[in-house]
Amino acid sequence: MEGITHKTLQVNNISIHVAEKGPSDAPAILFIHGFPELWYSWRHQILSLSARGYRCIAPDLRGYGDTSVPSSVSSYTIFHLVGDLIALLDALSIPQVFVVGHDWGALIAWNLCLFRPDRVKALVNLSVAFMPRNPAINIVEHFRSLYGDNYYICRFQEHGVADEEYASMDTNLLFKKFLTVRVPGGPITFSKAEFESSDEEIILPSWISEEDVEYFASKFRKTGFTGGINYYRCFNLNWELTAPWTGAEVRVPTKYIVGDLDLTYHYPGIQDYIHKGGLKKDVPLLEDVVVIAGAAHFIQQENAQEINDHIYEFIKKF
Repeated sequence: MEGITHKTLQVNNISIHVAEKGPSDAPAILFIHGFPELWYSWRHQILSLSARGYRCIAPDLRGYGDTSVPSSVSSYTIFHLVGDLIALLDALSIPQVFVVGHDWGALIAWNLCLFRPDRVKALVNLSVAFMPRNPAINIVEHFRSLYGDNYYICRFQEHGVADEEYASMDTNLLFKKFLTVRVPGGPITFSKAEFESSDEEIILPSWISEEDVEYFASKFRKTGFTGGINYYRCFNLNWELTAPWTGAEVRVPTKYIVGDLDLTYHYPGIQDYIHKGGLKKDVPLLEDVVVIAGAAHFIQQENAQEINDHIYEFIKKF
């Protein structure tokens, strides 16, 4: 795709596939994708920001795409995920980067900034706000208390259930369902029954093509979904392991962007947290919060040019 190069590096005891574009001596941006995604989710940002003079680096995270898919659930802790990225930066001889994360990639980015702020020049996070560790309740039980056992984060804890459901479905149809979800409120199961509850033909919006859907689907037909779902299965283990960071602040210059139709923007209490001082307290160097009207979850694809410009206008200051 228009000069994007691809390579595989051996880092942190796995093979990581990396898409890259831009001068090797330019300031680097590390893009971290979410679920169920790939480096490809950042294709618009890679092209735009490399053209503005940045070295853009977008890996397939562990468990995804052309990167290794470890079999053990415990190989997907937040420390493995952050460790992969630090090892990747070391392999590329990059001492510091700008970081841009989305969805699970945003969660990883927040923790990258907690664990290794020395490696991050500035952060632009999309969709998922910082979630400070609550020592009284782990995140799975928190969502269970809000939405019940059928909420997707809770369902994903059951080994093999969601994985097998997705394997039995038409992968292209599944991605069309994922990418076009615009249900900001209430519990979402991401179950086969939910996805197949309507026989209506899905009309793709202008920002996603059949070719884009096929790219995602082709990679997940090869790997399955278990790697990505294992991130969720490590939520409780992560909660246990990150006890030393209870109350820790993210001390990296930060811009946060979310769509007003994003399901993550409609968790109970989240808008008060974002807009009434909670996020600023936990992320003291937070410089800007942007809410994009009419945008849903996959915002860097749906509102690509707007996100490109937001990233550029923020990081060019550093």
